[in-house]
Amino acid sequence: MINNDNDRVVFFDIDGTLLDTSNFAETARKAAIGLMVDNGLPLDKDEAYGVLKTIIREKGSNYNKHFNILTQVVLGHEDPMLVALGMVTYHNVKMALLRPFAETIDTLIYLKSRGYRLAVISNGITIKQWEKLVRLNVYSFFDAVITSEEVGKEKPDNLIYDVALRKMRGNPEKSVMIGNKLKEDGLGAVNAGMSAILVNSDVTEEDREFIKKNKLDIKIIENIGDVDTIL
Repeated sequence: MINNDNDRVVFFDIDGTLLDTSNFAETARKAAIGLMVDNGLPLDKDEAYGVLKTIIREKGSNYNKHFNILTQVVLGHEDPMLVALGMVTYHNVKMALLRPFAETIDTLIYLKSRGYRLAVISNGITIKQWEKLVRLNVYSFFDAVITSEEVGKEKPDNLIYDVALRKMRGNPEKSVMIGNKLKEDGLGAVNAGMSAILVNSDVTEEDREFIKKNKLDIKIIENIGDVDTIL
């Protein structure tokens, strides 16, 4: 349990909020498929990528054996060499492309200077989320990472927010969630008694009207560097 008298906490989502993930997963998957096909997977690259996308939809993006299933589907058995090629290529390309948004680090420094404590609430696997923070070299800004793997519920479920607030000893009325998804990050935080800031979000005009009509404490900004206009 965090032992700190400061009950003002800023919680962050990671993907699409602290770092740009718009194309890196697709690029990494296509690179992996290309190498697997070049080394004997008997499909063309577009066909193989289509099969992989179907597997990802069925198993979820956090499943860790997509390439194993791909070889089983295509070959009728698992091919360890092709699976290893796919996994290593995907991992290497994804991590090579992992970059924070331009103003991410400045924003984290600003929030710490304002006396906020920082944590992550993420739908994902705990070790993978910490790995991203370590690779981005921003891990030292964060006191905790609370994930759906740990809690057993995903955003926007109240439980993951309640667990995060308890773990950080945060006062919901003084705390805020910064993310890029209206339902998971915006509505989830508001339902837990916090305010929310949406950044890099694809909110529609209808969404904006919904927020305004219901007087929800959700602000929308264009990029993470604009956080200092609110906090």
